Amino acid sequence: MKKFLDLVDLNDSELERLLKRARTLERHPTGDALAGKTVALLFMNPSLRTLASMQAGVSQLSGASFLIQPGAGSWKLETRPGAVMDGDAVEHVREAIPVLAEYADLLAVRCFAEGKDLATDLADGTIRAMAELSPKPFISLESALSHPCQALADWKTLDDFDIPRAGGRFVLSWANHPKALAYAVPASALNMALCRGMNVTVLRPEGFDLPEPVMARARTLAARHGGALVTTDKRDEAMAGAHVLYAKSWSAPSCYGKPEEEAELRALHRDWCIAESWFKKASPNAKFMHCLPVRRNVKVADEVLDGPRSVVVKEAANRLHVQKSLLVEMLGGEVAP
Repeated sequence: MKKFLDLVDLNDSELERLLKRARTLERHPTGDALAGKTVALLFMNPSLRTLASMQAGVSQLSGASFLIQPGAGSWKLETRPGAVMDGDAVEHVREAIPVLAEYADLLAVRCFAEGKDLATDLADGTIRAMAELSPKPFISLESALSHPCQALADWKTLDDFDIPRAGGRFVLSWANHPKALAYAVPASALNMALCRGMNVTVLRPEGFDLPEPVMARARTLAARHGGALVTTDKRDEAMAGAHVLYAKSWSAPSCYGKPEEEAELRALHRDWCIAESWFKKASPNAKFMHCLPVRRNVKVADEVLDGPRSVVVKEAANRLHVQKSLLVEMLGGEVAP
């Protein structure tokens, strides 16, 4: 495997191999599978879990890593093709990516959506262009439309808690947030659940449908893997028999790139803060998932986050295990069974 940009690009055998190795690495976290290997981490956006888990994972497997944060200790980078570089950016990714590849065995890059033009962000062109520029293995650590390492960790988390694949009921719910957010996590969570063959409900208030290209891809995955996909604003209907509630906020497509209009629309839905009452019709042991960071008592109430349903810490811990498995897969190391 040379590129990892989206969970759905994995075939069944690759996916199961990654998950099996992640479970092994969870039991036996240290080793020398990455001895002599160097991983370049290019973070164009902030991070806590992604950065910490990548650096810890490389170290635990006896590898080395270095971090580049454009504009904070290194040059600001330009990503636009054909740009006239007379602004703040003094280096283009067309040079930066191949140069970093000279110093490392693998590149891992985080590059968020710009949040200005919907079609541009849905095309996810920036991360794909950087991947094409890299002659070394390349991992996306979140792009405009995909967060594949989070999706892989989410899959493992569902397995860890014996959430059914075929027939499992997965609710992806919009939640309140002070500002518009991108589609990478909700799209990845949606696709992950559908690839498992689950029955998925997208629960959202009026005006907050996921963009049609996201939903069209989701419908294709549902048909391919034998799951189901519905959308509703009826909370009790969505939660009936649910095994999982996965919360995330995202932007209203009609207001994309228009923060003032977006703020007016989302102000109508401040009651979309996940509370224990949401689970009254769910499966008795239904779990709450979120990728973190999360705004307490805005997006989800303390009673849920601090209660027995919440698996957010385990979910975050799984980022370490699956990313180590991915690094071993891409760099050709070995892990003792």
